[in-house]
Amino acid sequence: MSTTTLIVFLWAVTLATDTCGQLAFKAAAIENREAKGWEHWRHMLRRPWIYLGATAYIVEFVAWLAFLSTVTLSEGVLLGMAAVVTVMVGGRLWFKERFTRPRIIGVSLVLVGVALVGLGGMGA
Repeated sequence: MSTTTLIVFLWAVTLATDTCGQLAFKAAAIENREAKGWEHWRHMLRRPWIYLGATAYIVEFVAWLAFLSTVTLSEGVLLGMAAVVTVMVGGRLWFKERFTRPRIIGVSLVLVGVALVGLGGMGA
């Protein structure tokens, strides 16, 4: 596997696991809106979403460390911000969250930054 292929693979894994974790935690948080306080937390701990989110973050932690070993810190952090886009799209698909003008502008700016980093070349 070439270095570029490895970088893209690790980046994709971090994006997928970060997005999965965020969406799973959101699902856990909103699943039982009637419960309040400790009852809400007990309900979340009995459902699979919280564990899916935690597992996704554990996998992301390992993938992120591997990813950072292949790119500079500034490249890695900026490329990691692409998760803002995937989480926003996931929120729209699964939770029917709205795309507002400020969100679209913000995500567009993130995408421009990620593209500029990509055009600048990757690798430590």
